[in-house]
Amino acid sequence: MLYLSTRGHPDRKHFCDILLEGLAPDGGLYLPERYPQISDAELTALRTAYHTQGYAELAFRILSLYIDDIPPADLKRLCEKTYTAEVFGTGEIVPLRHLEDGLWIEALSSGPTLAFKDMAMQLLGNLFEYELARRGEQLNILGATSGDTGSAAEYAMRGKQGVRVFMTSPHGRMSPFQQAQMFSLQDANIHNLAIEGVFDDCQDIVKAVSNDHAFKAQYKIGTVNSINWARLLAQVVYYFAGYIQATETNGQKVSFTVPSGNFGNICAGHVARQMGLPIDRLIVATNENDVLDEFFRTGAYRVRGAADTHETSSPSMDISKASNFERFVFDLLGRNAERTRELFAEGVAKQGFFDLGSDPVFRDARAKYGFESGKSTHADRLATIRDTYERFGQIIDTHTADGVKVAREHRGDPAVPMIVLETALPIKFAETIQEALGRAPERPARFEGIEQLPKRLQVLAADAEQVKAYIAAHCD
Repeated sequence: MLYLSTRGHPDRKHFCDILLEGLAPDGGLYLPERYPQISDAELTALRTAYHTQGYAELAFRILSLYIDDIPPADLKRLCEKTYTAEVFGTGEIVPLRHLEDGLWIEALSSGPTLAFKDMAMQLLGNLFEYELARRGEQLNILGATSGDTGSAAEYAMRGKQGVRVFMTSPHGRMSPFQQAQMFSLQDANIHNLAIEGVFDDCQDIVKAVSNDHAFKAQYKIGTVNSINWARLLAQVVYYFAGYIQATETNGQKVSFTVPSGNFGNICAGHVARQMGLPIDRLIVATNENDVLDEFFRTGAYRVRGAADTHETSSPSMDISKASNFERFVFDLLGRNAERTRELFAEGVAKQGFFDLGSDPVFRDARAKYGFESGKSTHADRLATIRDTYERFGQIIDTHTADGVKVAREHRGDPAVPMIVLETALPIKFAETIQEALGRAPERPARFEGIEQLPKRLQVLAADAEQVKAYIAAHCD
């Protein structure tokens, strides 16, 4: 299996090369040359493997379709090391729980940092350590987080041999719990950089550094954001697991509603659907930062500036520039790399805008690829959290509430289960839960008093040069 850039760079690379690289040399994102196709017999085999051998075996079988430069025995061992009951709190790893008729929640938040990002990041940490040891190399990871990616990456990489983490985040714009999870880490290989700006500023810094090829090569810069294909690939697995749990035969379909800001989580669903997993619809749920909802309604992709990026109670989706969106647009355009480059390297980068509304391919977003969308507000989140607790006794976090609200609006055929992907445990957004319910959510014992722990961070301006100077000073 070889990988190509969405912007047409001529090189084709193997998995372990793009694992350590992140962005392609032309600024594009890596995708496989083709999506492996799952036959009915193979889906049955995956169903049996999940039920009899568990999530780690399912992960190994799906990852094996994309990774041919890690010996199968090693890849199997890495999956078994990653997906354990000890790490994820249950042998099922991602159990479904029923909410109401036709509506299910897939629990993805029982890992070390209580967010779905752990599902991929724990594997990524083990893959990095394995491949760096095999090469005798070191890697400096540069990332951007709006809340959950940062802590998931840092908990996955802390203490790992050959890895340093430099994680940027928007200063003061994460929940107190999210900030405490990251900033309380004292590991020498973890560096938290609080950027005076919004998440998109952090993401722009990561891309700017990655596009400085000399600096990237000198300091061996890699990424853990969902621009890294390995992370997105790991997320494909739980779509298969959710489908298998919700169905009894391969003739059945399911739909997924996914709270989404950076388009990584739902892009994994797109990949699963392209592989042949019987997904009916993929529904994007946004908050007030509704760039993706606007696109799927109108065809216009309009990036907002910092002043127009709202600070909300579902802060991990306070994003107006969805970095993974380019992967889907590349497929939507029939894998036309030249046109993809024009839209993103010219349209988005220089004008902050492109419009496919009058292009015939825009109809394919729904008709061919199954995408729909919706949005919610703070009032919607409060109402959904309150209703879900009062009627079903379940407390959900603010992002999952966005998902549940939008899922209810798009439920459709009652014979097709609607699965909402859980984003995080409620404790990460306790302030809003308190506002909605008049009570605080439960806090796992290991996180008692985390907000009072000493914090280790560096505040920097939204300037790529300052970030590069910090990295250089801490890599000698």
